[in-house]
Amino acid sequence: MTTKDDITLHRGLQGVYFDRTATTFIDGKQGILEYRGYSIHDLAAMSTFEETSYLLLYGDLPTQAQLDEFDAELKSSRELPEQVLDVIEIVKDSHPMDVLRTAVSALASFDEDREDNSIEATYRKGIRLTSQFATIVMAHHRIRHGKDPIKPSTSLSHAANFLYMLEGEEPTADTAELMDRDFVIHADHGSNASAFTARVVAGTSADLHGAVTAGIAALSGPSHGGAAENVMQMAQEIGEPENAAQYVKDLLASRQRVMGFGHRVYKAEDPRARHLREGVRKLSEEKGEPKWYAILEAVIDAMKPYARRGIHVNVDFFAGVVYYLNGVPQDLFVPIFAVGRVPGWTVQVVEQFQHNILIRPLLSYTGEHERPYVPIGDRG
Repeated sequence: MTTKDDITLHRGLQGVYFDRTATTFIDGKQGILEYRGYSIHDLAAMSTFEETSYLLLYGDLPTQAQLDEFDAELKSSRELPEQVLDVIEIVKDSHPMDVLRTAVSALASFDEDREDNSIEATYRKGIRLTSQFATIVMAHHRIRHGKDPIKPSTSLSHAANFLYMLEGEEPTADTAELMDRDFVIHADHGSNASAFTARVVAGTSADLHGAVTAGIAALSGPSHGGAAENVMQMAQEIGEPENAAQYVKDLLASRQRVMGFGHRVYKAEDPRARHLREGVRKLSEEKGEPKWYAILEAVIDAMKPYARRGIHVNVDFFAGVVYYLNGVPQDLFVPIFAVGRVPGWTVQVVEQFQHNILIRPLLSYTGEHERPYVPIGDRG
């Protein structure tokens, strides 16, 4: 019998490699992130969400013709079946992540490839879901406020269309570009909790919709997807830049976390964070609310002594202010994370399907053994 003394536990599976991937490379010590071998810095600066999605799914940057065809597929997939809009109406009073999970599960019933679990069909479903996520989030937002959903644009980019569906106003080029950059840097991040959940479900040979629905559930937990919302709440509590240092001091003195700092993987600065920093500064000025950027910078200054311990700013620190300044309600911050993550979940599921195996780790039993069974009438 194997005893507990023979077992080395890796709680949370930390440090355990469970499979191989050709999609995303992360070096947490050096602060490196690559999609398919391309630096996140190059992709954030020069690519678009559509091009990055193609890269993640198919392994190479597209030619112009390939990108045009891919973009056309995305644009043609934005509308939702009326029955799914009816489902959203029924559950409209739920949290947006719960609505998103329910709507994606319902979409499986109307997908033309619902009975096809091939790699090719999974890619087609992933492309449709990439577009449909944005529509679900914004349709629900409108419906819960008693308004009709705004019909998605057939010409705007993915990021611009997402913002357009909020109130029917086309965003400025700079605002759309910043939102696009946010989607690029959130598109995949290795075996995080939601991606691992999706792979566990795919390991049973369930379909993409089932795997992604489970991924949404994992992302909805505050330990995974909720940091951007918490950072904005922290900034509002601070109120003014000059209050930041004392706020951080009080928070740490009470052994609480400063939101937007630290990461399970990165012991250097999260390489994604810098790509929103300057955008937040510009957007704060454009919207006439420069204090939010000033508050974030003041918090960073207050946290500098902790950098030597590997506690650095992460991607969520700036993301929440991007959303807030664009008029997005705070309970939609996590759904936005999901909107950008669909290509990553899709390719993770495809990789699982390609060399599929049931993911079945073990638990080290610490309970009793050989307890005698006492009939119910003899129990005290």
